[in-house]
Amino acid sequence: MFLTTRFFVLLSCCIILFIVSFFYQPLLQIPKILLAVFAILVLVDYVFLFFIGKPPTVNRLVTDRLSNGDENKIELQVTNNMPAIVNVEIVDELPLQFQKRDWKLIHKLKPGEQKNIIYNLRPVERGEYNFGNTIVYTKSLLGLLQQRHDAATAQKIPVYPSYIQMRKYELLSQTTIQSEHGNKRMRKLGHSMEFDNIKEYVRGDDMRTINWKATARKGSLMVNNYTDERSQQVYCIIDKGRLMKMPFNGLTLLDYAINSTLVLANVCLQKQDRVGVLTFANKMGSLIPADRKPVQRENILQLLYNQDTAFLESDYEMLYMQIRNRIKHRSLLVLYTNFESMTGLKRQLNYLRSIARHHLLMVVFFENTELLKLSKLDVNNTEELYIKTIAEKFEYEKRLIVKELQKHGILAVLTAPENLTINSVNKYLELKARQAI
Repeated sequence: MFLTTRFFVLLSCCIILFIVSFFYQPLLQIPKILLAVFAILVLVDYVFLFFIGKPPTVNRLVTDRLSNGDENKIELQVTNNMPAIVNVEIVDELPLQFQKRDWKLIHKLKPGEQKNIIYNLRPVERGEYNFGNTIVYTKSLLGLLQQRHDAATAQKIPVYPSYIQMRKYELLSQTTIQSEHGNKRMRKLGHSMEFDNIKEYVRGDDMRTINWKATARKGSLMVNNYTDERSQQVYCIIDKGRLMKMPFNGLTLLDYAINSTLVLANVCLQKQDRVGVLTFANKMGSLIPADRKPVQRENILQLLYNQDTAFLESDYEMLYMQIRNRIKHRSLLVLYTNFESMTGLKRQLNYLRSIARHHLLMVVFFENTELLKLSKLDVNNTEELYIKTIAEKFEYEKRLIVKELQKHGILAVLTAPENLTINSVNKYLELKARQAI
């Protein structure tokens, strides 16, 4: 049982009246009557809460896993078992990762009413999240006492890489390249070297697809029916070095890369390509060989769930050796990494060039959006001028890194962290349409 604010306010009024009546005797009967009425109301409230009615029923409805970096719906199902209207204050014990100590919801429930209360949570770390019990404070319309009820809703929910994004792009990426402002079709350049069947020529068929050997045997024009090339290898390579620990909007660059890898892998599997994942830092991480089996998506999801950032310099020489030893066929390698300066790039450029000799290498790295905001600020004093100039220097150096990579025949994608997924998928679909893989 808990005493409410209303209880203390009314009791304080009675005390004040008793104090006043000490100096003015005719008023003494008024606080006595009020105190008696107050005691009766408290007794009535107590009997109603603890003897007449039953505690409310609470269930927490949540998926078996949450999506990292996305808004996840949590539903509380609260049923009023009292024979009258009650006010409830609900405190759901959220996992420690959210660091919310003042979270509560207030609702009014009619007799026997069941209400579904929905709220959203956005986790920014992968791992296991422990939800505690759901605490419900019930009070009647009198509002003098509160009854606390702890509903046993404690449960452990894992937070996986963003499978919500994966589903979001699952249908949209079938035939189009995505844009934040809509969809646009990518014109295919040329056609593949594989054909599905040979059919008779009809008006409108491309004359360049005529199969002259089949025409000679058949005695009439025959053309090849071409299909898209499939079963090409795509590897997503994730750098887990110290630079990938930088956070933007609560998510580290590693988590942005992991979310993007999951979406890109799903798109590749839909395009019938074989996709694999490789992680590295100062030493070799995990590897899933490229495949297009139905179970490959779940294998990649489980691998990405267990990745963490190392705080050491990434070893690109070791990466080159592992790629040469483990990836034998020419593949599209999507390298998620980060370079903050030209000096950092030049230390690793020779290894990237060596990788690009044997594979189609696409380096995806990140804009520093915080510095980008500083470079666009209005200058009011000398200190702000220095800050803006330094921010512009770093921004300019990022663009130089793109030019340097392109000069050596390496594809480069410079993107803001929040646009990583859409830009990566766009680039893959563009390469697929150009048949550059």
